[in-house]
Amino acid sequence: MIILCRATLVALMLAVSAIAPAYAQEKTGLKPGFVLAPGTARIVLMRPSIRVGAQSTGGMYEPNADWTDQAKENIASALAKAQTGLGNSVVGYVDPVGAGSAKVAEYQELFGAVASSVIEYQFFKGNRLPTKKRKDQFEWGLGPDVRTLPGLETADYALFITTEDHFGSTGRKVLQVFAAMARVGVTAGVHKGFAGLVDLRTGELVWLNADMQMGGDVRDVEGADKRVRQLLEGFPGKPVEAPIAAAPAIASAH
Repeated sequence: MIILCRATLVALMLAVSAIAPAYAQEKTGLKPGFVLAPGTARIVLMRPSIRVGAQSTGGMYEPNADWTDQAKENIASALAKAQTGLGNSVVGYVDPVGAGSAKVAEYQELFGAVASSVIEYQFFKGNRLPTKKRKDQFEWGLGPDVRTLPGLETADYALFITTEDHFGSTGRKVLQVFAAMARVGVTAGVHKGFAGLVDLRTGELVWLNADMQMGGDVRDVEGADKRVRQLLEGFPGKPVEAPIAAAPAIASAH
């Protein structure tokens, strides 16, 4: 067994960063021509899809119910604080029961799949599809039937949110270090988040903010606040915060 001291481990982790290639990636997409004026729309915030667990040495996801429950509570609190500043009426979704609940779950999974596709085939320039070469070719959606979900009859838009965190175990981090020494790419931890606004009249995804390397530890309050701020950055219709004016200079007496 090899035991690494803290200083050695830190030095090797820095080496990982130096070896890892940097890829330019966009994080936000907007449907061409879409504008959402403040005070003009009713938006339903769908129940966020939240998964939190550990990443084993072999890279397998191991769900953690306690972490997930804590993250759900923290993110719900952060969203409650954030939604009042989004510029339009934002109300929480009331989940249906029975067949309706299963249908909602299907659309939550569909949103996650579409967001992942946007990241892969449009946000990464090198992977762009022939029809997604330019920013003004942001054309994605969940299909028009999304408006048939129970409880969305009087809404204009639905806001979907997905977060997923796999916290790398000590074994995984050590493996990453030794893999880097052999110039083999091994990641430690997964922290991804997607937030998307869907036009319920058409099923089109009109705005998406998605990142495979989100910040904020959702298991604590401050981390969840940071995650939600990142998810909702650039939200359409959100009032622009006025810059803080500099304090006037006080002339010194002579």
